[in-house]
Amino acid sequence: MASPDEPDDGSGAVIVTEDAEGRRSLRFGDGGARQSVVWPGEPLRLELPYTRMAMVALAFVPHPENILAIGLGGGAIPMFLRAVLPDTHIDVVELDASVVEAAKTYCGFQEDALLRAHVADGRAFIEADGPPYDVIILDAYGADQIPGHLCTREFLGAVRARLTRGGAVVGNIWESAANPHFDAMVRTYQVSFHGLSLFEVPTSTNRILVGLEAPSRLTRETLVERARRVERDRGLPFRLSTLIAQRYRPLTRRLARGRVLTDAGLGPGGLIPEE
Repeated sequence: MASPDEPDDGSGAVIVTEDAEGRRSLRFGDGGARQSVVWPGEPLRLELPYTRMAMVALAFVPHPENILAIGLGGGAIPMFLRAVLPDTHIDVVELDASVVEAAKTYCGFQEDALLRAHVADGRAFIEADGPPYDVIILDAYGADQIPGHLCTREFLGAVRARLTRGGAVVGNIWESAANPHFDAMVRTYQVSFHGLSLFEVPTSTNRILVGLEAPSRLTRETLVERARRVERDRGLPFRLSTLIAQRYRPLTRRLARGRVLTDAGLGPGGLIPEE
């Protein structure tokens, strides 16, 4: 199965495939990396390890009233949040209308009164007038990288300005040779938020960064205990508390390596230039 539409960013057709067990994967172009994996009709089954780790957001903000996700993919993260937070308003911003269409047609993504998809550039949406959010999830990969204008200090400053008091931003980035800008991204997060935590994703080079709107003294033990309550109260089908206990890497000191990414430093086409 496949969506026939070409995405607006020119990265190739949006391809959705299904394996023998019923998992559906969304990719950009033949042979592209999996952008999302879903089990249609089973929103609690988060297949990709980084999507489970991203739920650390609920340990930092256990009772969010408003959540914003930048990047839809197949809709695994917003559909999971919709299932475990039935009274929470969730906005999802996706640049490419064909991704939204594919998620609805093939991946089981459905909008309702509390879950809304917006076809827009994530930065433009953040910088426009709008309500604050308790949690903002940044998961906007293109075919092979995060768009440069979604990595800069100016953008992250605008993200922080859209957080409620005590809110948190959750970012998904790669720590691998495929991302030579990892140190720069971490350092840019560090100068943009009050405190930054990193969570290693099992069996993956994905890393989840959590930046806070305001200073906080949350410890590993506090986060683990909060996660246990979330598991119990929200019926999570995996051990978030164990993930936090084993994979939490507090970043108490600013990195000495890597540069702070700025709008002025972006190269042609908004790409991040090599170090």
